Amino acid sequence: ILKGWVFRVIKNKRVLALIPARGGSKGLPRKNIRMLGDKPLIAWPIKSALASKYVDQVVVTTDDEEIAGIAKEYGAEVPFLRPSELAADTAPSSAAITHAIRYLELDGIKFDLIILLEPTSPLTDEFDIDKALEKIVISDAKSLVGIGMIEDMHPEFCVLLNNKEFLEPYLRPKFGQVKRRQDLEGLYFFDGSLYISDIDYYKEHQTFYHDLTLGYVFPKRKNLEIDDLIDFLFVESLVKNSELLEGLK
Repeated sequence: ILKGWVFRVIKNKRVLALIPARGGSKGLPRKNIRMLGDKPLIAWPIKSALASKYVDQVVVTTDDEEIAGIAKEYGAEVPFLRPSELAADTAPSSAAITHAIRYLELDGIKFDLIILLEPTSPLTDEFDIDKALEKIVISDAKSLVGIGMIEDMHPEFCVLLNNKEFLEPYLRPKFGQVKRRQDLEGLYFFDGSLYISDIDYYKEHQTFYHDLTLGYVFPKRKNLEIDDLIDFLFVESLVKNSELLEGLK
């Protein structure tokens, strides 16, 4: 049973913040408890969720005792350890999310919305959480996901290597027809910053992505996702220079 229950209301909906953090990680071993700034990676989404105006409960789903202990130290609830089969490299994230929802419901704890916050996107803060929740509750959407604008890697600038290793345009019929950057169609990518869903809809469809999904645009300085050491060093640099970034959109 959850201990640190706080009941806040946003359009009469109860909000669960779920933070997945399994122990295994091949790209950057033990990354979920690696220190970023003054706290481990797992603590970043916990801190942001606890500071939200609307999140009622913050739960970490993990298979790892050490991660569970650190998560509790920073104020999250860890009411269970995730079964090992749901923490394998091949296990879909939807299985772990559904397991957490059903575990809490068996204890009689029912939420209306779930917001998934991954430690690998530590720059998502309480402002983003609250704005995203405010956006979805006044819409007809069933889910919302964080996205970032494609800039330097726009498909218009992509090329193929043919079997002779000569370059071929990817989208254009021939070279010489490259659009100016300011004339490009706006395209976005899923940046992993946050995911929100109506819980009943999620249980039925097992995904955040469908025709009723809203996008929440994150600025470039926030849409970095940590998968390996290079990603970590990029984010670490942003954290160390956060004062220089104040005031940027």
